[in-house]
Amino acid sequence: MATSVTTNLSTGEVLQSGIRSRLPAEENAKTVERHKSDRPDHGPRNFAARSRMTASMAVINPAINPRWSKPSNILFASETPANEKTFALALAQAAELGANLIVFHAYDKSDVAASDAPGVDRGNYIADRAMKQRLEPLAQRARNLGIACNVVVRSGLVYEQILALLHEQKIDRVVIGAHSPGPIGKLLVGSVAEAVLRTADVPVCIVGPNVNEGSYHNLVTRNILCDVSIRDVSRVVASFAAQLAAKHNANLTLQQIIRPQERAEILAGRTIGQAETTLLSLVPNELQTKVKTRAKVVLGDPVEELLYEGRAQRANLMVLGAPDASQFAAITRSGTVYQLLAYAHCPVITLSPVVLAACGAKKNIPDPSEIHYLAGVI
Repeated sequence: MATSVTTNLSTGEVLQSGIRSRLPAEENAKTVERHKSDRPDHGPRNFAARSRMTASMAVINPAINPRWSKPSNILFASETPANEKTFALALAQAAELGANLIVFHAYDKSDVAASDAPGVDRGNYIADRAMKQRLEPLAQRARNLGIACNVVVRSGLVYEQILALLHEQKIDRVVIGAHSPGPIGKLLVGSVAEAVLRTADVPVCIVGPNVNEGSYHNLVTRNILCDVSIRDVSRVVASFAAQLAAKHNANLTLQQIIRPQERAEILAGRTIGQAETTLLSLVPNELQTKVKTRAKVVLGDPVEELLYEGRAQRANLMVLGAPDASQFAAITRSGTVYQLLAYAHCPVITLSPVVLAACGAKKNIPDPSEIHYLAGVI
């Protein structure tokens, strides 16, 4: 069985501590407080440590679209019946950020053929109207909160219709639910969420099956946890997370998880404290005095450590890049992204390979044939 690793933050010494996720809640809290008290004041940044990191990554701040951190238009991709937990998050984000909300639903044309409405043509006018009426109560709930909201219904492949609407109506964020179809359970996130998170050209906020509604109960985001473990995209992901934190007036934690077997290669002679100082330099200069940022470097399994830190910090939101999606990872759900979506207790905003490439990160856009293949994965 895998074990977690805690670290003496002043010396970089590694200490085996067992699986932290199984500690009682009280001990988890004590562990977090002990780490806080042991953590040295970062003070002036270590120039040598920063130089080693920036030598292998772009030092120019990535071009993050400001509408991604403060969206004007949010698309809620709805099933029927609607996922109440996901819709509640969409309402919360629209209310907090002053955004318009679009309730969107796409249906399969074959479903219309079985309806009792005679003479339905290929435009599916009757079916569209009936579906809009079913979703209209959601829109009215949004309007009751002062949120401008309208319903859009289309026929066709769901992910294709979502991607088309992103461009037509200048959508800045997608909110979608992930569920667990199939006999192998929670490691499946659903084919629509799968295709959208990998191909959308805007951030995608995914509400997984284990999300605790209390993580956004008060409609306010206070704590954001950002994974910066993938070096090629860490600057883009951290910059976006910092912009989010600034807009929400939230605390930001940048976490890098290093697998124990990769410690020597990644740290390259640095202590944990020096590596954490380097992480702080990922935040754009103009935001460093505006966002309360905490850096944390730990050794262990990425999924386990991120889930633990999310709970320990009571994160309202997690942010991560998704550049490593592949057919194999999509089918087996062996990748970090998919496992986090399945088990996270708070919503997760993902940046697709398309978004990352647009911001200057290493280009890793999925092949169109792979996208069509994955959209059918159940």
